[in-house]
Amino acid sequence: MDLLAVRTFVAVADAGQFQSAAAALAVTQQAVSKRVAALEKDLGVRLFTRTARGARLTVDGQAFLPHARDLLRAEERAAASVRPGRRALRVDVIGRRLAPAGLLSGFRRAHPGTELDVVTLFDADAALSAVRAGTIDASFRALTLPARQLPDGVEAARVYDEPVQLLTGPGHAFAAARAITPAQLAGHTIWMPGLVAGTEWAAYYEALAAAFGLTVEATGPEFGTEPLLDTIADSPALSTFVGEQTRLNWPADDDLRRIAVRGPTPVYPHSLIWRRDNPHPALAALRDHLAAARSAQSGGETWTPAWAW
Repeated sequence: MDLLAVRTFVAVADAGQFQSAAAALAVTQQAVSKRVAALEKDLGVRLFTRTARGARLTVDGQAFLPHARDLLRAEERAAASVRPGRRALRVDVIGRRLAPAGLLSGFRRAHPGTELDVVTLFDADAALSAVRAGTIDASFRALTLPARQLPDGVEAARVYDEPVQLLTGPGHAFAAARAITPAQLAGHTIWMPGLVAGTEWAAYYEALAAAFGLTVEATGPEFGTEPLLDTIADSPALSTFVGEQTRLNWPADDDLRRIAVRGPTPVYPHSLIWRRDNPHPALAALRDHLAAARSAQSGGETWTPAWAW
């Protein structure tokens, strides 16, 4: 449907005259008449009846008018979603069940008038490219490269250290433990089939395994979260790592256990990256919100890879 013709129809309906609508649209009255005629032909109905006083909506015109207004509002929302300076703040969170999504939810609660578009990009390289190009405003990532290697104009700040937990089934040796140390995990298989070589999360768990002599097994089919949880629930030997804020749901009879890891606590280092010259007004508010939340994080003995910053 021609939205220009729809806009013209609404202008005539509001003005009540073709001539007044033409003046409001800065076109000729002939152009208005042609657009309305084309729309009527497209719809197969008459929208106006001409009278001595101007143009009066037909019954079909009255029925179509609220939908025409909806179409124009939808057009404006669509344009605003990609228009610099007017669109929603667009942020990459890696996954919608992971901690960054929770951080964004907290920001939204603190700033209810802020519009957000949440996207999920696969890896840090894609996120850095999108930030640099301006197609996203910010991204939550664990940055494995030094600050001096960030692209020109791109900045980053560590915003959240997320404790890593062990997830086991009821038959696992640590199922009854309230907390364990990383050293106690040596000799036990940590199954993480979702690790993808070259990603920042794979680099994190590789460093964690090397630091504490752990066996992190990434082989095997990766069918998603639910099959992984089912396997862990039924196994006395396999466990997996999850972030403390990762949202997981499983059947009650799986009886899975989240177990704290302490002494030290491995934490996943979430950073926010953004472009220095990004003018979006909500970006500064997001950064301030995350900085305040980070300052409120409790201390304690933690571990992160040497590359974390």
